[in-house]
Amino acid sequence: MKIETKCLHAGYTPKNTEPRVVPIVQSTTYVYDSTDDVAAVFDDPTKSLIYSRFENPTVMAVEDKIAALEGGIGAMCTSSGQAASLLSLLNILKAGDSFISAATIYGGTINLFAYTLKKLGIECIFVDADAPEEEIRAAFKPNTKAVFGETLANPALTVFDIEKFAKIAHDNGVPLIIDNTFPTPILCRPFEYGADIIVHSTTKYMDGHAVQGGGVIVDSGNFDWTNGKFPEFTEPDESYHGTIYTKAYGKAAYIIKARMQLMRDFGCYPSAQSAFYLNLGLETLHVRMKQYCENALTVAKFLEANENVLSVNYPGLESNKYHELAKKYLPLGTSGVISFSIKGGRSVAVKFMDSLKLASNEVHVADIRTCVLHPASATHRQLTDEQLVAAGIDGGLIRLSVGLENVEDILDDLKLGFAAIEA
Repeated sequence: MKIETKCLHAGYTPKNTEPRVVPIVQSTTYVYDSTDDVAAVFDDPTKSLIYSRFENPTVMAVEDKIAALEGGIGAMCTSSGQAASLLSLLNILKAGDSFISAATIYGGTINLFAYTLKKLGIECIFVDADAPEEEIRAAFKPNTKAVFGETLANPALTVFDIEKFAKIAHDNGVPLIIDNTFPTPILCRPFEYGADIIVHSTTKYMDGHAVQGGGVIVDSGNFDWTNGKFPEFTEPDESYHGTIYTKAYGKAAYIIKARMQLMRDFGCYPSAQSAFYLNLGLETLHVRMKQYCENALTVAKFLEANENVLSVNYPGLESNKYHELAKKYLPLGTSGVISFSIKGGRSVAVKFMDSLKLASNEVHVADIRTCVLHPASATHRQLTDEQLVAAGIDGGLIRLSVGLENVEDILDDLKLGFAAIEA
């Protein structure tokens, strides 16, 4: 199936007389014929369902669909995108380990990496994603176990050179984890460029309607966990009956370990209802992403021509420094998110945003409705001035998430904002 068809049909195939739409299985528990049957499932969790903290039929259908869209061997949904990023790393790292991350990533993820993981004894080494290979390679330590980046950074809209980082990571024997939230698999499939693990905040474009929060981890099945750097995959897990994940589950070792070890302990699994809503969003994802990109490019060109705008960050623009990378990794478009800086800094940016009537001022992005956010006051508020600069953010920066309204109405709304700051 082509990807548009997978959005509708992957993950769930009804049998004779079964519901055409993925049903909501609103149950926390599953029944077995005997105690031996229960024991067998705990010995091999792939045989059947265990408990809703691990898996649920509705959620599993969505997991299978997302894995199919990304071209992965398996997926595990989580209660948020932050949970997905956290578990994707904790599945590999322990106290005393380090990992490398691009500095231009979502502010909440920076907080997770720089502060919370530090408290757990895990070091994040931030690097400039645009730095020469030699500089990035020099950041590796003997205890470095992973590399992390965002395909399209939130909100800086920088484009991550996946192939460059995949080569660097693999030369050092570690996996590359990519946050592919903004492009979705419709615009970019990082596994095709060498990434090993993909995470998403499904709250964003995958859902699209702002009705549920969620995340997902997708495993390519391609990384060799037996290379000697990851004994937790190749030695018995005493917390799970001495299971050796690479031996028992082969290419699916990573995603099975994440479910049976981390999801078991953290329990950040989404509800069946949330998965049902997410699936509805996935079914129209291919149609929506095309329109988001079309609307956003029109808006970005409008902003670029406005004398009140200091700069526009949108890789779809030919003038953008990441345009060539965007053509390579995102040939169908660069999402509906635009970052632009207003002349005059924070106060002028706030006045502009507060004058808009159609666009909602909200802590959200990648919605069907146009919305705006001032990152320095909200999502990246906790960062130092130095961290803000490293993340590509200044006081006048506005994150504009272009929705699916008629683009002329969106432009008229932006004109209201410009009129307010010119008055």
